[in-house]
Amino acid sequence: MTDVESRPAGVIAAGPAPAAHRPSLMAKVKAYVALTKPRIIELLLITTVPVMFLAAQGVPDLWLVLVTCVGGYLSAGGANALNMYIDRDIDALMTRTAQRPLVTGVLTPRQGLVFGLTLAVVSTLWFGLLVNWLSAALALGALLFYVLVYTMLLKRRTSQNIIWGGIAGCMPVLIGWSSVTNEVSWAAVVLFMVIFFWTPPHYWPLSMKVKEDYARVGVPMLPVIASNRVVARQIVLYSWVMVAVSLTLWPLGYVGWFYTAVALAAGGWWLWEAHALQNRAKAGAAGAKLKEMRLFHWSITYVSLIFVAVAIDPFVR
Repeated sequence: MTDVESRPAGVIAAGPAPAAHRPSLMAKVKAYVALTKPRIIELLLITTVPVMFLAAQGVPDLWLVLVTCVGGYLSAGGANALNMYIDRDIDALMTRTAQRPLVTGVLTPRQGLVFGLTLAVVSTLWFGLLVNWLSAALALGALLFYVLVYTMLLKRRTSQNIIWGGIAGCMPVLIGWSSVTNEVSWAAVVLFMVIFFWTPPHYWPLSMKVKEDYARVGVPMLPVIASNRVVARQIVLYSWVMVAVSLTLWPLGYVGWFYTAVALAAGGWWLWEAHALQNRAKAGAAGAKLKEMRLFHWSITYVSLIFVAVAIDPFVR
């Protein structure tokens, strides 16, 4: 796919709220929480905790699970806060992001920056001192990759942004495994690749839905620069690879029949939805009839089912 240079159509500086409308303490607390993007972090933790069960081949130390989850929240929250700080200009121009704290002025850009950097430092020390330094290095690497590579380098320059930028979202799998074993195994690498191939077909349907937003600010998400047919074809391609990779855990000996059955059933339904989206795109369906959000919502269910199966499989075996 051809890279596209982009320049935001304009910049709206976020600043402090007018003196007569200073936000309350509770409003500021909620804004700081919003900077961490809690809903995204929930999804990241779904891919962290089950891997710890697989690594332990049973129930891992529950204290370790707790401190790993807290560290993961702090690290991902720091990355998300820094992402909002960098993207506050285009967030102000997009309908989907216009209510973010640094746009509305509930928090100042400086507060967002300090908050993000503080979480980055605290999360790294948290992992290093309470889990292990390999997990700390992986968490810091994920944060830096998301902020420096995805947000600053790829997002506004290339339609490949979500493909390679999605690597940061794969790292919780490695962190979950390393927190238990202090190493990374092939099982963790396979699950890393599942998330890698899952990310584009998960995010592209949402991008199709809000592509006018991205076009307005010059962010070249694939649906902005390519037709629905092209995007749907790419979704189908990545979906097939994702399902195939998810099934390799069984021949490699890391899982048994339970995980494999769930992966087959969930993957089969995913492929049905992906091909249905492609058929609607080929038929030239209008945005309202494309039903791209069906696949987006199913993608969240899919990854939840797959990783719950990862956690349950050791007990079934």
